[in-house]
Order: sequence, then C-alpha cells, then structure tokens
Amino acid sequence: QVQLVESGGGSVQAGGSLRLSCAASGYAYINTDMGWFRQAPGKEREGVAIIDGGATYYADSVKGRFTVSADNAKSTVYLQMDRLKPEDSGMYFCATPRRRGWPTWNPEEFDIWGQGTQVTVSI
Repeated sequence: QVQLVESGGGSVQAGGSLRLSCAASGYAYINTDMGWFRQAPGKEREGVAIIDGGATYYADSVKGRFTVSADNAKSTVYLQMDRLKPEDSGMYFCATPRRRGWPTWNPEEFDIWGQGTQVTVSI
C-alpha cells in the first residue's frame, strides 16, 4: 500500500543547507499533503513544516530558513533547509495527514510515517 521514504539527510556545518525528500508510493496515495517532523534524542517529536492543499506552515523555530514544497507528478515532498543551526539536528520524518484541508501540528493526526532521515548540524 502506501509507504513513505525520506532521503537527503546528512552531516553539515552550521550555516549549511540540506534538501530532504519524501517519496510516496503505493496505489492508494493520490496527493502530496505532508507534514515534516523532527526528533532529537531525548526530546519530543515536533512539527517542522506542513504542506496542505498548496498552503504551507512552519514552526517558528524554522520560519524563514526552511521551505516545504511538493511535486505531485513525482509524489514527492521536499524540505529545503537553509542556514542550518545545531539545534536543527535530529531525525526528520515525513507523514501523511488523516484529513486534507485540516492542517495540524498534532502527530496523532498523521497516519503514515516514513522511517526518517538523520540530520546532524555541527558547529
């Protein structure tokens, strides 16, 4: 059925950039509404960015530095991360929302998750 695969993570120095990709596959997946979350060791999972019906939303901590976009033809959602900071480090996950047109930061409202891609930002 539907599966999500994140890629693009890696290790960069502060101030650097990374572009994460979330590729969706499966016959049941027909849109690219997506949430991006991250989780650092010992920390709670937090919402980073959401794209829903073309509208985008960002956590205050990343606003102005991160950009989420979608390529529906490729069933892929991207997270462009610029001017990275050490506090941006963590495992980044993409997830599909249960309802389109109802954007939310609540992880419980996302039903399908990828395995994550690691982002490490060093000083």
